[in-house]
Amino acid sequence: MDLILVNLIDGLVTGLLLFMLSAGLTLIFSMMGVLNFAHASFYMLGAYFAYQISIYLGFWMGLLIAPLLVGIVGAAVERYGLRRVHQYGHVPELIFTFGLALLIEELVKFIWGNDQIPYQIPEILEGAAFSISSYDIPAYKVFMIFLSLGIFAGLLFVMTRTRVGMIIQAALSYPRTVEALGHNVPLVFMGVFGVGTALAGVAGVIAGPVLSTFPGMAFVLGSIVFVTIVIGGLGSLGGALVAALIIGWMTTFAKAYNIRMEDILTGVGFTKPEPIWDSAWADLWTLTSPQIADILPYLLMILILVFRPYGLFGKRDV
Repeated sequence: MDLILVNLIDGLVTGLLLFMLSAGLTLIFSMMGVLNFAHASFYMLGAYFAYQISIYLGFWMGLLIAPLLVGIVGAAVERYGLRRVHQYGHVPELIFTFGLALLIEELVKFIWGNDQIPYQIPEILEGAAFSISSYDIPAYKVFMIFLSLGIFAGLLFVMTRTRVGMIIQAALSYPRTVEALGHNVPLVFMGVFGVGTALAGVAGVIAGPVLSTFPGMAFVLGSIVFVTIVIGGLGSLGGALVAALIIGWMTTFAKAYNIRMEDILTGVGFTKPEPIWDSAWADLWTLTSPQIADILPYLLMILILVFRPYGLFGKRDV
């Protein structure tokens, strides 16, 4: 039971971190219909900016300033790059954002080098917050949980309870009407893109110290972000949260428990082939859950695409 609670907490941390990264991409897609391939690169920029700021001003100022800088960079990318490409359709957008991701990675390597940088958690959050039996729960993980939940609550409040949120949602469906009412729709688009990239920056700031800060960190999480929004439903903020939590718990429990595929297949009625080395199923029978933990989200995405193409809570087909 204690191990289950620890895995629930670890999966919650992973899921909420993934939500923060995918929430920004969900906002951008909801508003502009753009699947931003460079989104994970803004996550990486958040970690590197925070590291550089923390050298002079400390971790907390990095947490405050780095996402703002990432948001400014994102807004500039939308204003002076993506806006010009947007009129030509989705394929040029994807090519532009893919090229932008490569450019950001090379810039990071040029400025900070190819090696991992020593970005550390603040001293006040070192150590354990509490213990479950013999398992210590780090204080930094608890901080990540509360920060992520606070960001989700803030986003939900802004999008559903404020005038800004109503303008954003109206501009999504009726941009010409919103513009006729006197609102600057291109400015709204730029702001949403900036906020979306800033959210990715926040994820980078808090993930950098625990997941390592290095030039390939965007590649590590880049694909799983798109898996999350496909499972949750394109454009659904709540769907992104649910999908992120499902993925976090699924991968955490799969890695924690050494479940053999042989036991699963035998339990559902399959007979072990004899001799096993003459069967095409040989490798499948020898697999364990930790070996396939990282591909489980992709298998789930395939099932979602087959049986529910618009995702768990989405309103658009993928």
